[in-house]
Amino acid sequence: MRPDKDDRLYRIHIGERIARIESSVGQIDQDTFLLSPLIQDAVLKNLQVLAESFQRLSESFKRAHPQVEWHKIAGLWNILVHDYLGIDLDIVWNILAEELLVLKAAVDPGSRP
Repeated sequence: MRPDKDDRLYRIHIGERIARIESSVGQIDQDTFLLSPLIQDAVLKNLQVLAESFQRLSESFKRAHPQVEWHKIAGLWNILVHDYLGIDLDIVWNILAEELLVLKAAVDPGSRP
């Protein structure tokens, strides 16, 4: 098992990726997102990287945060890396609108491990 210090580094890295996603989408609406390949590319790349980092978090950290659907994050990573033609941008938008804040709260380095 890796030390908590590694979890903290991954949590910081994930938080940075979430901040980049938030910066990319700003105050746009779903229609703007769906019409902007540049924004889509930025969001998808950052989701891919953060999903990879989520997989590297310790099992104890994941157990401590049952509100996060870890299996869905692993599935998202699989789609982004291996089944990119199967990416559904409406689902990606829902992740941005509904799930990103849950993920952000879970990895906040100031929160419990």
